[in-house]
Amino acid sequence: MAVAAGIASGTGVRTGGGPGSGTAAGSGLSVTLCRDERQFAALETQWAALYRGCATATPFQSHSWLYSWWLSYGTPGRLRVVLVRRGGQLVGAAPLMLTHRPLPLLVPLGGGISDFSDVLIDGSQPPGTLTALAEGLRRAAPHAVIDLREVRPGAAAEQLYACWPGARRRLSDSVCLELPAEPIDQLVRRLASGRAQRVRAKLRKLDALGIEGRAVPEHEVPCGIRELLRLHELQWRGRGVTPEHLRPRFAEHLTRATQRMVRDGDAALTEYRLDGAVVAANVTLQSARLSGGYLYGADPQLRTRKVDVTTMLLRRDARHAAESGRTVISLLRGTEPYKSHWRPAVVTNQRLLLATAALAPVLGLYAAQLAGRDRAAEVVRTVGPVVRDWRTGPGGRRAAAERPAADGR
Repeated sequence: MAVAAGIASGTGVRTGGGPGSGTAAGSGLSVTLCRDERQFAALETQWAALYRGCATATPFQSHSWLYSWWLSYGTPGRLRVVLVRRGGQLVGAAPLMLTHRPLPLLVPLGGGISDFSDVLIDGSQPPGTLTALAEGLRRAAPHAVIDLREVRPGAAAEQLYACWPGARRRLSDSVCLELPAEPIDQLVRRLASGRAQRVRAKLRKLDALGIEGRAVPEHEVPCGIRELLRLHELQWRGRGVTPEHLRPRFAEHLTRATQRMVRDGDAALTEYRLDGAVVAANVTLQSARLSGGYLYGADPQLRTRKVDVTTMLLRRDARHAAESGRTVISLLRGTEPYKSHWRPAVVTNQRLLLATAALAPVLGLYAAQLAGRDRAAEVVRTVGPVVRDWRTGPGGRRAAAERPAADGR
């Protein structure tokens, strides 16, 4: 089964503007379906205005991130972006693509390398905008399930879920950790006294070494990303690096997206220099309220000098987030121990499943399959270390403890 080519006319909607268009009667709203990447590219200016007008948006909903991702990861013919306009102004959008695994699905652009997904709704518009977007999605997906992964609590997609006219299911997704956007001195006060003393000692060591952070300007971003990825590979060599981070398509996407986002103030690329040499680099992604360190690389020699790289990165990111008026420092997905040391708030993303009423049985089976898979994965995470210890014998516990961690950010 395939998703319909356009948004058909129906009760309360009359066809207008060509195939794939609709206008809500008496509302002044038009709903269209964008399937052409050139048209998606041309939306950059309008999309930027909508993105700024959506208070819940994260950097992963910026046009720079999504369009760059599509160029590197998209499949021709699968683009499905539902657009809502009022008097020519873009006031709502759902950036999706069609897949067929294991059944016809509409899934967010951004895939596995984006920590959050969402739809965009201009907060200055009346509630009818959300209803129009829901209707546009319903008509765009008569034979497909809409699978919105990694929806942050409070996102616009939760409002869409609440007003959805058909079948729906909600599941838990990845766990994220968050800190308030405060300078490092205030974040240290959150810690127990012993740990706080150790962090302050690490900060003094950073100052004594004279490591300097430098914001990379837009025109230097391509060289800066190459250096970051070189350091990232070096840092994780032999320790389970995420394979995608080493692929050319990821490098192309990160370079293209970061350069545009630095231009627009939606990202910062920072280089850290010691004795004139770049020893670490970090990409931080930013929206109106949220800032999050996305990927970093560090020279392994910093460990031999007992430099706490994550504390170094957090100090600069926290200062910038606080000074720029943002309210949240997201440590993004994952509960790695180095994040938990800061006593962050635990935030669980949601997976929102939507379908027409006719597809309710299909949606129910799909949701049950996903829930079963999640339970099985949790069993593996819980039992796996015990099994490894048993198989490795008396020295198993120590050997397991000394294994390198998975690739982090």
